[in-house]
Amino acid sequence: MQKKPLNKLKIGLVLNLVPGYSETFFRNKIKGLQSQGFEVLLFVKRVDVTIDFPCKVIVAPEFGLSLLKAVSNGVATIFKILFLTPKRSLRLYRFDKIDNIPLKRRLKNLILNQFFLSYNLDWLHFGFGILAYRHENVAKAIGAKMAVSFRGYDLYLSPLKHIGCYDLLFKKDVKYHVLSKGMKQTLIDYCVPANSIHVITPAINTGFFKLQNSSVYKEDTVINILTIARLHWKKGLEYTLEALKILKQKGISFKYTIIGDGDQYERLIFATHQLGLSEHVNFIGKLSPTEVRQQLELSAIYLQYSIQEGFCNAVLEAQSMGLLCIVSNAEGLDENILDNITGWVVPKRKSELLAEKIIEVIQLKPIEKQRIILKASERVNQDFNLKIQNKAFNDFYRNLS
Repeated sequence: MQKKPLNKLKIGLVLNLVPGYSETFFRNKIKGLQSQGFEVLLFVKRVDVTIDFPCKVIVAPEFGLSLLKAVSNGVATIFKILFLTPKRSLRLYRFDKIDNIPLKRRLKNLILNQFFLSYNLDWLHFGFGILAYRHENVAKAIGAKMAVSFRGYDLYLSPLKHIGCYDLLFKKDVKYHVLSKGMKQTLIDYCVPANSIHVITPAINTGFFKLQNSSVYKEDTVINILTIARLHWKKGLEYTLEALKILKQKGISFKYTIIGDGDQYERLIFATHQLGLSEHVNFIGKLSPTEVRQQLELSAIYLQYSIQEGFCNAVLEAQSMGLLCIVSNAEGLDENILDNITGWVVPKRKSELLAEKIIEVIQLKPIEKQRIILKASERVNQDFNLKIQNKAFNDFYRNLS
């Protein structure tokens, strides 16, 4: 494949859906790459809503909505295989055959991957590890390099749900992006070569989520506590609620706000009721970044007591805004927070320990609270800003091309 000029590398990013306005990571990444001369195409399985997006979006054809739609898309796909992408289709078929993929799956792969095969790319980058499952040979078939990002759930939980899902992937020539050193070690434990794994931590807009003078901790009668999380079991919210019940029993006045939505809403509402916390806990749903910032400005303590977590941008935002952060030791969180330096790390699934730590933090002297706040904000601004992230991805693509 003829190498393109330095500033003309074309990257295909693969996601399930077009990221929404509040899902800033991929939007920031795409804008950062474009500002450095990359051309970015976004490949998605479907589009739930029509939203503005900063790059071209290619949507996979649907084969399951209706019989008429399936037949129409099927005919169009067969035409592409025979007349538009015959050489690439044949290569994909042969690569799958070498990997001993069954005939039925090989034919299905030809159909499902046609929306990739029509494009000339330098990189095909799967935004989550599980998205590369059964697409391991597509990049090679189109003459592109292959990259895969792991973000937490896809590395730690997907292999439990889909046994052997990464067996073929880990044998391929792939460059991996992970969020933390812990995740890198997990891939090494899977026998992935260390030089193929690149740690690029999340980053935030530190100019938007910025420490204000008013954000420095003040002694309030009622302690405002905040969590930003999808209402999912892996976020450990029931353990958090159990810890807050202990605070209530000890006579500590607090208000706990949870930003986010998810399929565990009813369960958590009922748990809040059973624990006698209904007057103290407020579920306010999903908010825009501006509304999130407003809630951060109103809060003093941030909790992220997850059972599983890749890294967590919300913890970076909270540190940058001057909140005292208490997190679990789930995966990347103990790299996000430096224990007793920029916040506190508590072993997961230990509600009593979490309650003790919250009380300890509340009772710290104001000068100690300010020391932690300023150190955390300084570290986020220096190490987790978008400029650093953009440079890291620029190096990832250019130096490995």
